Order: sequence, then structure tokens, then C-alpha cells
Amino acid sequence: LFAIFAFATCGGYSGELRLSVDCANKSESDLSIDIAFAYPFRLHQVNFEAPTCEGKRRETLALIGDFSSSAEFFVTIAVFAFLYSLAATVVYIFFQNKYRENNRGPLIDFIVTVVFSFLWLVSSSAWAKGLSDVKVATDPDEVLLLMSACKQQSNKCLPVRSPVMSSLNTSVVFGYLNFILWAGNIWFVFKETGWHSSGQRHAADTMEKQPGGYNQGGYNQDSYGPAGGYNQPGSYGQVGEYGQPQSYGQSGPTSFANQI
Repeated sequence: LFAIFAFATCGGYSGELRLSVDCANKSESDLSIDIAFAYPFRLHQVNFEAPTCEGKRRETLALIGDFSSSAEFFVTIAVFAFLYSLAATVVYIFFQNKYRENNRGPLIDFIVTVVFSFLWLVSSSAWAKGLSDVKVATDPDEVLLLMSACKQQSNKCLPVRSPVMSSLNTSVVFGYLNFILWAGNIWFVFKETGWHSSGQRHAADTMEKQPGGYNQGGYNQDSYGPAGGYNQPGSYGQVGEYGQPQSYGQSGPTSFANQI
């Protein structure tokens, strides 16, 4: 869906600007010079006629710049991203077992997702720069500088209407949104590859193989075990923890032992 919005707002664009040239001789003026342009923004091929204010002679001019490379690159990435997303959705729903067979499907999906994330970033940045140049090249004030009649102070050249670039601005926004979407999806596709789960199993096996400090130490053997002083009945009358006979049950006074 995001890919559709990206290539539709860029690939389906067409704009128009209008200029006015008011010559000193009113009969030679042209107050409505319309210049239309569209995707893929080969502006140097957009021709228009303007009065020279020197009799009835008119001159043919063209806009400046060719920005088709960045625009077509952006639209191409959007179209291929849409087609791949559509194909991946079909595989996820109808060929889930085939997708997980030998872990090839998730691995290919992971690689393609990383590649598309990078391409979205590059194409969106290139098209953002290209759009900035398109705005400059189609600025009515800049186009008026191309006309010879506008170089004479006796003539009045005015911009009447500027092209609307809102859809092109939206295409750049959707381009970066696609980059965020695909880059964020890398983590979820990575989990499908099995590398994430295998890494967790390896960490769990490592923890199990390590000797437990509380299973072999003094807590289970010496202090509280069968040989410990607390678990032996009548510890005052038998051999103590340190291997020496206790004096409390044998030689001490009876009253003293009873008090203890």
C-alpha cells in the first residue's frame, strides 16, 4: 500500500505554470503563456513560445534540466517493491510449508528486505534532491529570465500561476516512510530465518553446561548435609564439624549443660 502511494504520487504527476508578458506595444503582448510538464521531468524537452516584443516575431524556448533519472529510479523501486510485497503475501498465505523448507525462503526474504531498505533510502534521497531541482527549474520567476522580452525594462513580465507540487512532496514523504517500514521489518524477517532462535538455544546450552556453584558447595554437603552439624541428632554429644569431640556433653557440669 505504501509503495502504491509512492509511485502513484510521483509517476502520475502533471503540472503547469502560467506567465504573462506585457509588451510596450500592447498588440504584441501575451498575457497567458501556459507551460505544462509532467513525469519523468525531462524539462529540457518542454518547449513553449513567448513574444519578443519586437513585432510579431515569437521565440521558442525550453525549460532547463533533465531530472528523469532520479524520478524514474524512485518509481522503479516503488513498483518492484509493490510486486515483491504482493508475491510475498501470496507465499506467506498459500505456500507457508514451502517457504520454511530448508530455511531458504526466510533467508531469501531477509536478503531482499535488506536490499529494498537500502534502495528505498537511496532512491528517496535522490528523488528529494531531484524534486528540489525541479521546483527551481519550474519557478515562474526563473522561467521569466529565459525570455528576451523580459530583459527590457519597458516590458512587464509577471508570474500568473505557479505549479502545484503537493503530490510530489507527498511522494518523497512516502518514500522515506517505505524506508522506515522495510528497515523495521528486517528484525521480524531475521527472526523467521532461525538464526535468532538458534542463537538463543546456543546460549541456553552454554548455561546448562556451566557447573552450578550452589550444587557442589558447602550448602548441600558440609553445613546442611548429612555430615553437617545442624542435621546430626545430638550434636553436643558426638563428633562436631571440626572433627573433635565436644566437651559440652561429656565433661562439663550438668547444670551448665542443661542451661545451654
